Amino acid sequence: MSNKSSNWDERYANPEYYYGIEPNSFLVSQRELFFKGANVLCLAEGEGRNAVFLAKLGCKVTAVDGSQVGLEKLAKLAKQNNVEVTSICSDLSIFLIEENSWDFIVSILCHLPSELRKIVHDRSIRGLRKNGFFILEAYTPAQIPLATGGPKDPDMMPTLSMLKPELAGLKFILEKEINRNISEGIGHEGESAVVQVVAQKISLDSSK
Repeated sequence: MSNKSSNWDERYANPEYYYGIEPNSFLVSQRELFFKGANVLCLAEGEGRNAVFLAKLGCKVTAVDGSQVGLEKLAKLAKQNNVEVTSICSDLSIFLIEENSWDFIVSILCHLPSELRKIVHDRSIRGLRKNGFFILEAYTPAQIPLATGGPKDPDMMPTLSMLKPELAGLKFILEKEINRNISEGIGHEGESAVVQVVAQKISLDSSK
């Protein structure tokens, strides 16, 4: 996701779900971590496929995105699946993540300029409760020649070596860069170069 809401409003204006209605498969692979009643924050959630999936697991999900059009489609998808998702329309540059409030923060293909990404990651670390998890999948710069989705600006595409210091307050449980097939609507289709992270907040002191 870039942080330009007008561009995303235009992309989401079509009745078809741009990234489909099925959840991201990496997120699905981590489903055993989630528990009923968990407070989950989904960053740059767009049309809601991942938020709805987590709500169906019994989580209390809040989705933040800069596109009101996307969030309206999220509400429609949630209703179709008989679940509730709290949505907040906000640019991530100004969205303040409440400290010590979330059991999970989910960042799936949320692509931000590197300086803003560092700020959002710092806020995310502070926002997690003790033993909470940060779950991320993002395209790396190796994705650009593959041209199967994601931004064209490498500054918005983190590598694992970039994420390690940005998430230094967390203990990495899973960390890898891989090429894998992603099939998500018309927006993501084909071989993809991604970084995947599952990291846990062991201490309330984010410096540890």
